[in-house]
Amino acid sequence: MKMFFYLEGAYLILAFIILAITLFVTTRPFMSKDAPKKGLSVVAVLLALFIGAHYYITLQRMQKVKEAFLQGRAILCENRLYTKGAQFVTIKKEYGFFLKNDFFYSKAYTRPFFAARCIVE
Repeated sequence: MKMFFYLEGAYLILAFIILAITLFVTTRPFMSKDAPKKGLSVVAVLLALFIGAHYYITLQRMQKVKEAFLQGRAILCENRLYTKGAQFVTIKKEYGFFLKNDFFYSKAYTRPFFAARCIVE
């Protein structure tokens, strides 16, 4: 559950904002009396489906990245430390990287690389 909130926290905040906007719009005088119930129901279900799908896809990609790393394949990760130069860092075991939980570590980099922000090359 901690991973869900870590990966989807920003999307959950946006979903609550969208639900608040939906509530505001559906309670205007020109809307029907059952508009808030219908509007919030439809929007909440759609947002839940989208967030759930994004979480599932992200977990599947993370699993593929970790498996590929353990097999010795190259992984491309977002380089958030040096944004002016290369946007991606190639990660391989032979380059001195190791996997701990969901993060790739190396002595050459001060920050770890999160597997959710990586793809298999």
